[in-house]
Amino acid sequence: MLPLHTSLRGLRCFCVAAECLSFKETAQKLFLTPSAVSHQIKQLEENLQQQLFIRQTRSITLTETGMRFYQQITPLMLQLTETVNNFNNAHTMHEVSISMPEFFASELFVPQLVGWSNEYPNINLKLETVKTRAKQTANTDLSIVLSGSRQDPDKSYDLFPLNYVPACNPALFNRLEHKGFSALLEVPLIMHQARPYAWHQWAESVGLDHFKPKQIIQLDSMFSVARAAEQGLGIALIPLPISKSWFENNQLISLFEQSLTSHDRYYLINHNNVTKPEVQLLIDWVIARFHF
Repeated sequence: MLPLHTSLRGLRCFCVAAECLSFKETAQKLFLTPSAVSHQIKQLEENLQQQLFIRQTRSITLTETGMRFYQQITPLMLQLTETVNNFNNAHTMHEVSISMPEFFASELFVPQLVGWSNEYPNINLKLETVKTRAKQTANTDLSIVLSGSRQDPDKSYDLFPLNYVPACNPALFNRLEHKGFSALLEVPLIMHQARPYAWHQWAESVGLDHFKPKQIIQLDSMFSVARAAEQGLGIALIPLPISKSWFENNQLISLFEQSLTSHDRYYLINHNNVTKPEVQLLIDWVIARFHF
């Protein structure tokens, strides 16, 4: 009985030769010499004690036994190849990179990562955060971006829109809740510098004429905006649903029912022309959790 590794090499040579009907072409496909192919098949024939090919001067043909053997061994060889490939893929580490605004990362993405390593043990995740829209890049496989304009439908997935609500911490809320819109004249109004006219847009949407706030403070990150409001610095325009946990944990309270409906939406952008399986897994994961 031949060693197992020799038999498998011989079976592979046989299957390719049965398809090519040429030892020379088989050798080219397997990066062997024609004599090595001929030797492998001869060993296989001796092991089986059956002639598999009729050898002629310029060609080879399968014997009737060779044809039956080929028909029965081919599905087994395909299954063996698939099993080996699946086993290798299951233990090969892949990397997928994604960028997103830091507030999205801290409030939504990172909290959802619990369980990722168990669900996808062979995918290393590389996360990059950006502070402002102007710094959004396409140097990663995927990006989550906040935009006021529609994105290319062939490369993007619409996740959810943002609305902005005036909110403050509980202590300031207790002090201002009975003052109505006049509360806006007593404390600073806080907003993200990417939306410098947001408070005036909100005031217009609720019918406030001659809106003249006491003071406006612009900060360069949404986390800073929310934290400033939590610390009692003033009233901030806070985006929902992304800031939902701040309200659920009673860190912030909505001061007015009216919200500012915006054109801002979060999109998932795919920067790959050809999407690798591990990237598609992350796309599906993001959509399942953040498509509201």
